[in-house]
Amino acid sequence: MLEMSPFEPPPNSEDDLDLMVRVSAGEPEAVAALYDRFGALVFQAARQVLNSRAEAEDASQEVFVRLWRTADRYDPERAKLVTWVMLICRRHLIDRLRRRSVRPDLGAGEGPALDQTPAADAHEVADSGERERIRSRIRELPSLQREVIERAYLKGFTLREISEQLRTPLGTVKSALSRGLGRLRDRLEDPGEVA
Repeated sequence: MLEMSPFEPPPNSEDDLDLMVRVSAGEPEAVAALYDRFGALVFQAARQVLNSRAEAEDASQEVFVRLWRTADRYDPERAKLVTWVMLICRRHLIDRLRRRSVRPDLGAGEGPALDQTPAADAHEVADSGERERIRSRIRELPSLQREVIERAYLKGFTLREISEQLRTPLGTVKSALSRGLGRLRDRLEDPGEVA
């Protein structure tokens, strides 16, 4: 159904299981390392399947949120990490395409009345609410952290590219990503927290 690119991320000396245990434990550095390894691959897969760059950016962000939330389920005995990441990516993209096919293609500015929303769209409405909640929390972050997360997760740039774009040392960019992801995780787990 969906063809994935044969692109394989560069080899990494960090043990896959150790990385995912650290991601599961909520270590921002581990999440950043996971993104460094697979961000371009996930974005490339989303871009091949979806109509627009913006939609691919949204989908990539959602895939990494899923990876982050399900990291404890990774089993190296069953699959390589790249295979597991791309399986989650593929499932997410298929779900997204299915939801799109259930919903009629509405013209710009049109939309169903609230009481006319099909039951099949309930999942999409929940996903949309979650996406907006994540974006709202990202907007609350300090400017460098926000900028790095937006460029990495929403625009598909590598940390090295972001470092060059912002003319900021790579170490500073990695630290900003780590701190931003840590704050973001805390705020998503505690919706009542004030910035």
